[in-house]
Amino acid sequence: MKKIFPVLFVILFAASCGSGDNKSVEDVIASRDLESIRAKKSELVSEQNSIKEDIKKLDIIIAELDKSKKIPLITTFKLETTDFRHYLELQGNVTTKNLLIIYPEYSGVLSNVYVKEGQKVKKGEILARIDDGGLSQQLAQLKIQADLAKTTYERQQRLWDQKIGSEMQYLQAKSNYEAQIQAIAQLEQQVDKTIIKAPFSGTIDDVLTEQGSVVMPGQSQIMRIVNLDNMYIVTDVPEKYITNITRNKKVQVEFPVLGKKIDSKVRQVGDFINPNNRTFKVEIDLPNKDRSIKPNLTAKLKINDYSNENALLIPQSIISENASGEQYVYIISENDKENEAIAEKRVIVTGLTQGDYIEVTEGLDAGNEIIMEGARSVNDGQNVKIINQDS
Repeated sequence: MKKIFPVLFVILFAASCGSGDNKSVEDVIASRDLESIRAKKSELVSEQNSIKEDIKKLDIIIAELDKSKKIPLITTFKLETTDFRHYLELQGNVTTKNLLIIYPEYSGVLSNVYVKEGQKVKKGEILARIDDGGLSQQLAQLKIQADLAKTTYERQQRLWDQKIGSEMQYLQAKSNYEAQIQAIAQLEQQVDKTIIKAPFSGTIDDVLTEQGSVVMPGQSQIMRIVNLDNMYIVTDVPEKYITNITRNKKVQVEFPVLGKKIDSKVRQVGDFINPNNRTFKVEIDLPNKDRSIKPNLTAKLKINDYSNENALLIPQSIISENASGEQYVYIISENDKENEAIAEKRVIVTGLTQGDYIEVTEGLDAGNEIIMEGARSVNDGQNVKIINQDS
C-alpha cells in the first residue's frame, strides 16, 4: 500500500509538468498558430488517456489489497422491552337514551303549549294540553253522581248493619257506588291523556306542532325533549375482537369537529352478533359537563384491545421475508474493538403494530443488537462494520 501512492504521485506530477522541451499551453495559445494549438491539444488528450488507464490499474490493486472496502457499513440498536398498547380504531355516533319525540295519546285540538324551545323542564311538568271535548264536564258530573251513590251506599250499610231493610237494597247501593268509582277512574285516564307531561327532566329542543293544530295519536309530533347529562357513544366492532373488547377497556375519544379529546372506558359490550355485518355493539361512557357534545355527533375512537408491559418492538422497515413467507432480521455477534462483527440471521414471529413499529413475539430477546441501516444489504454470517453505534 505504501508503494502505490508515491507511484501515483509521480505519474500525476509528470502529467502536469510534461516534457521540458514542450511549450506551455499559454505559449502555444499566444503563438496563434492553429497547427501548434491542435498538436498541443492532441498531446494533452493522449496524456489524459494514459493517466486514466494508470489510475484504473491503481484502483484495481487498491481494491484487492484494502479488505475493509468489502465490509458493509451498518448501524445497530439494542432491543429493549417497552410498554406496548395497541388501539383498535373505529368510528362511533353520540346518542342518549333521553332523547324523545313526544306524540299525543288523544285526538283533538292542541289548545295550549306551555313551553318554548330551549326551555328546561322537570319530569312530570305539564308541557301542553289538548282540548278534551267536554270530558272534564262529564268527569265533574260523574263525581257528583258518585258522591250521591256513596251517601246512599253508606246509609244502606248502616240500616243493614241494624238488620233494617233488605239485603238486595244494600247490595244494589254498593254496586252502584262501585260502578261510579270505576267510571270516574276510566274517565280520569281519558282526561289525563289530554295533558302532555315531560317524561324526564331535560331541555325542549324543538316544538314541532303549533298551538291550535289538530293532533292524532301516534301521528302528530308535538315536541322533542333531550337530556344531555347521560350521553354515550355507540359503535359496531368486528366479531374477531369479541375476546379483546371487554368492559372497562380504555378508550381515546376524539371529536374532530370540536377539536376535543376525551379519555373514557367501555361501559357495555353487546351479546348479539349482527348476522348482516358480523359486528357487535359497544357503548362508551361520555362525560359532557360543558354540554358541548350533541346527539348524533361523529366521534373517532381508539379502543385499547391489547397491552404488553414488556413488549419487544422493532421498525417494520428492517424486516425481510424469504420465499417460504418467514420474516427475519439480522443481529450482530462477536463484536470486536474495531466495531467489526458478524451478521446473524434470525427468523421472527410478529404481532400487532404501533405506527411504524411492530411487536416481535418470537425469535428475539431483550439485549439483542439489531442491524438497522444496512439490514437489507447483508447476508447471514457476513462480516460487518458498525458505525454510529447506539449505546
